[in-house]
Amino acid sequence: MDRRTLLTGTGAAVAVAAAGGYARQRYAAEPVIPDAPLGDERLEQRHSPARGRTVDFYTAVPAGHGDGRGLPVCLVLHGASKTAADFPALGLGRFVTDSVRRGNAPFVLAGATGGRLSWRPSGGDDPQRMVHEDIPAWCAERGFDTGRFAVAGWSMGGYGALLLAETFPGFAGAVAAFSPAVSPGDDVFTHVAALRDVRVGLWCGTDDGLLTDVRALERALPQPKAGGSYAAGRHNFAYWSTCLPAAFDLVARVNG
Repeated sequence: MDRRTLLTGTGAAVAVAAAGGYARQRYAAEPVIPDAPLGDERLEQRHSPARGRTVDFYTAVPAGHGDGRGLPVCLVLHGASKTAADFPALGLGRFVTDSVRRGNAPFVLAGATGGRLSWRPSGGDDPQRMVHEDIPAWCAERGFDTGRFAVAGWSMGGYGALLLAETFPGFAGAVAAFSPAVSPGDDVFTHVAALRDVRVGLWCGTDDGLLTDVRALERALPQPKAGGSYAAGRHNFAYWSTCLPAAFDLVARVNG
């Protein structure tokens, strides 16, 4: 398994924080999820022409915003040990409601299962094209605003989010990448100049083996990063959950 397929998973159980609480515990065992209600959260199955198969398709609308019609979209790319079916247990729907409760403009989340291909094509299976073509089409069917996209992802998904923005200039206004599984000389580094007009946020735990490479990517960016931090944490969703509020602040600024 290469570095882009790393993701230390957590169980389905989650830790629910007090409202507004995102206490950073060194080596926390479970995600820290805000005490915020779910809105319209759905997990459906859709046929992906790009992948040539049926995939799980996840969406989450902040509570109080109905079916999300007219709202912009933040695409979510999972890491290697998760799929879109895991998103409800990770609390993503509560995080998007919490973002609005903290004063941000509303947006919806959308993501689908991309397998373990680092969000790159392999033969007739192209998860990157699924994100670029299929998911926007499914979102348009729901009435979401598909003229504006942000992208968020962790580990392998962080790599995929950055590569997506580089491959399709103008598609993403912002990328929030948590411990992206990048390394100098890979495609993300090679095409980093294509991120000139993208607001990039980078987060990584100080006890994560990818930290050195993530810092190197920050130095290579064509403009200063728009958000992100390096704090105590490992390569797991327990750490990434503490980064989501700041990442959604970035998404809301770009999509709002």
